[in-house]
Amino acid sequence: MGIQGMELCAMAVVVLLFIAVLKQFGILEPMSMEDSSDSELELSTVRHQPEGLDQLQAQTKFTKKELQSLYRGFKNECPTGLVDEDTFKLIYSQFFPQGDATTYAHFLFNAFDADGNGAIHFEDFVVGLSILLRGTVHEKLKWAFNLYDINKDGCITKEEMLAIMKSIYDMMGRHTYPILREDAPLEHVERFFQKMDRNQDGVVTIDEFLETCQKDENIMNSMQLFENVI
Repeated sequence: MGIQGMELCAMAVVVLLFIAVLKQFGILEPMSMEDSSDSELELSTVRHQPEGLDQLQAQTKFTKKELQSLYRGFKNECPTGLVDEDTFKLIYSQFFPQGDATTYAHFLFNAFDADGNGAIHFEDFVVGLSILLRGTVHEKLKWAFNLYDINKDGCITKEEMLAIMKSIYDMMGRHTYPILREDAPLEHVERFFQKMDRNQDGVVTIDEFLETCQKDENIMNSMQLFENVI
């Protein structure tokens, strides 16, 4: 993967990794009627009680049966109903055993930890997953912007984007072909800002990000790849 491929990697790797995690959880396996009944009952009895199925169905683009299946996989891996950052990092490190996914997993964890309390609830998980797999292009791009906006101040700086790109490079860049140069993450950031920072004030706002991405055919195509995974 050359620098061109890294252009889209930051979004695509989010979805690809979650598909892998879903398969590890067993979430993509068919459910029997018994599984469905058990999952619905357990949704109201776990240590951390998530919102009711009807409310989660209204908040997401998953059906009731899909939510039951998602919950079954989630609670099998996370019996307490919560995922802390260490667990999240452990899960992702399994997919890149020869790289270092720690930093990228940290950034991704923060993007899913909607209330910033240091734990991902089942609700956080399915709401984020719904956006990535079933959301509109606008919703997916806003989610991606939130991932890049590390300090959540409403704009992306070069330092933030460089941190994200270095984390992706640490996770998978060493195993690309041809091998990327050490300055590849910085080169990507400069190209990102040349394209996105329309008023050249040194930061990328959500409006600049959305406008530029929606005019990029490659980015738009990448947003549609995983809509019917589950």
